Amino acid sequence: MGRPKQFDPETAVEQAMQVFWRQGYAATTPQDLVDALGIGKGSLYNAFGSKHALFELALRRYRDKQAQALVELLGGDGPAKERLRGALRLLTEMDLTDPDRRGCMGINTAAELAGADAVASELVRRMFDRTEEAFRALVEEGQRSGEIAPGRDARAVASMLLSTLIGLRLLGRLAEGPERLDRVVDATLDSL
Repeated sequence: MGRPKQFDPETAVEQAMQVFWRQGYAATTPQDLVDALGIGKGSLYNAFGSKHALFELALRRYRDKQAQALVELLGGDGPAKERLRGALRLLTEMDLTDPDRRGCMGINTAAELAGADAVASELVRRMFDRTEEAFRALVEEGQRSGEIAPGRDARAVASMLLSTLIGLRLLGRLAEGPERLDRVVDATLDSL
């Protein structure tokens, strides 16, 4: 009979997500993971198979937590434009108050691994698709309520909003304060 696992795999994935999010995939060593998870290398490989397999689980966890939170914010109650403003401002505030200035793990992964890692690229692509679809639904709702010009192509506006979100998250990693980010949010909303 084998020894029982000395750690909770769900907690380990959460801890690994934090390490990958802070350092990126390439800069994270198996030793970094072992240290963060408080387990031996053998346990790491027995439980997850490889660093990359653990990274995939961590990226999926990030997607499920972060992207779902954004989708819920966008789908909440109140005027469509105000929900959009609130969601974008919440994300910029999160970026500015994060002492590690990690930004978005999905965007970071796209910048680091797009074209080099098909699995990670596909996971991020689906995360972006899900976010863009939430933006499209919000735009269409805003068009029905008269907040957003009805003649605008909702898919094109949703793509612009996704691009804006990606830019905001990158700027948030470097911004010294909220002023520039707030200007982007305000200009984006004014353009609708």
